[in-house]
Amino acid sequence: MDRRDFLKITGAGLGGLAIPAFYGRAIAAEELLSTIDVAMKKKLADVALNAAKGSGATYCDVRIGRYLRQFVVTREDKVQNVVNTESTGIGIRVIAKGSWGFAATSDLSSDAVAKATAQAVAIAKANARLRSEPVQLAPVKGVGEVSWKTPIVKNSMHVPIKDKVDLLLGVNADAIKAGASFINSTLFLVNEQKYFASTDGSYIDQDVHRIWAPMNVTCVDKATGKFRSRQGLSAPRGMGFEYLDAKAADKIELPGGAVVYRDSYDMKADAVAAAKQAREKLTATSVKPGKYDLMLDPSHTWLTIHESVGHPTELDRVLGYEANYAGTSFATLDKWRDKFKYGSDKVTIVADKTQPGSLGAVGYDDEGVKTQKWDLIKDGVLVNYQVIRDQAHILGLKQSQGCCYADSWSSVQFQRMANVSLQPGKEKLTPIEMIKDIENGIYIVGEGSFSIDQQRYNAQFGGQLFYEIKNGKVTQPLEDVAYQIRTPEFWNSCVAVCDDGDYRLGGSFFDGKGQPGQVSAVSHGSSTARFNGVNVINTARSLG
Repeated sequence: MDRRDFLKITGAGLGGLAIPAFYGRAIAAEELLSTIDVAMKKKLADVALNAAKGSGATYCDVRIGRYLRQFVVTREDKVQNVVNTESTGIGIRVIAKGSWGFAATSDLSSDAVAKATAQAVAIAKANARLRSEPVQLAPVKGVGEVSWKTPIVKNSMHVPIKDKVDLLLGVNADAIKAGASFINSTLFLVNEQKYFASTDGSYIDQDVHRIWAPMNVTCVDKATGKFRSRQGLSAPRGMGFEYLDAKAADKIELPGGAVVYRDSYDMKADAVAAAKQAREKLTATSVKPGKYDLMLDPSHTWLTIHESVGHPTELDRVLGYEANYAGTSFATLDKWRDKFKYGSDKVTIVADKTQPGSLGAVGYDDEGVKTQKWDLIKDGVLVNYQVIRDQAHILGLKQSQGCCYADSWSSVQFQRMANVSLQPGKEKLTPIEMIKDIENGIYIVGEGSFSIDQQRYNAQFGGQLFYEIKNGKVTQPLEDVAYQIRTPEFWNSCVAVCDDGDYRLGGSFFDGKGQPGQVSAVSHGSSTARFNGVNVINTARSLG
């Protein structure tokens, strides 16, 4: 499945789509509650580590993974699909003769693990003939036997399917009562049981949980046949089922009437609002192209951050390793050395694999490196990239930043995007206050379609909801809005960012990269931000 297929899945909320085969074998829901004994995982890991050293490897790491997923998919008053999947196996990565080798097996017997290890070593030795210099690994101190768990309150896998179906069908019913013509709603639940061991002396057991509750609401004008849709405004999160227990304290009312939630989600309330706003779109004014000051809500900004900052600061893209599939980066090493002005002094963007509730939050990455937080852009200046152990020496770093990841035991780990987030403004500022001095602007809520070039320099972004701002007030809904950017010009046009009281996370379960392709889950946080003088186009096929 390529990147655009993943985007189709995220846009469609998985409604009515077949569940991809790479998620593993179908299982009974009861099996989602089981685990593999830690002592057994350590025993198998030691088989691989000892076999690797005995075969001449100078380094070995082992990942034993059990990946569990549940999909509950509904449309109006019907359940379209309930699927539980499991994928379990072991991946072994080695360095021999200065080169990498990797092999994997779903057979968790000692003989099969030893055989896979021998295959990994043989591959490394064969690869060594093609290397001009040996792999240079940044040092990692072994941590012994440790564990880390996503700090959940309610394990999603323990919630009965009936309760999940009742929730979604209730969401759908409320949307229909509120005027929706159609609605798809879905629960996508993930539990990754990951065990890592290495010749550095680490045995790390991690239990990772994620949740996503996408929906798509459509309203049809029966007289004209015209229709408009609005996707849900939730964000996928690194949380348990408690995310769907909406808390009043998390509720944020936005200018224009939209309502969002910070660390929980009222799915029913959002479905009702989506029906109302999809119907409003049927009579919304088509935007007049031109220059506008944009006020971007975090539910929208996360995707712009992901595409125009997250990807171009991945060092493997900068170095050209991803050129054949995902492209390269305009943010080249010479710009980093010259302290390139990526954005205005209002723009500080960090990478953070430790942020609670985020999709990318883990205790250790897939190289056994303890996760961390670091600056990518500081007060507008490009100061760092995202690197892993065999890249750290290129930047003169003494350690990895802990952003190595594989989406399966059967996939080799490589550099993946950390959570990349715009930091809140330092001065007190709310969205209501931000609007007051905007004379001619557009307020955008929710992510939409986008297009960006292979160097992440020229791009175009849409959204879900658009509101005209005139003389400091929201006046009317708009439609057919998309804005065009050149990445550095756009971020240098940032004149204000709201304070941390408005900070929220967005994100994606399906960030595609690599050959063979892999996906990762990543969050991006921000507060509402203002960008002046941005070019807006009209995306309608006809202005009539």
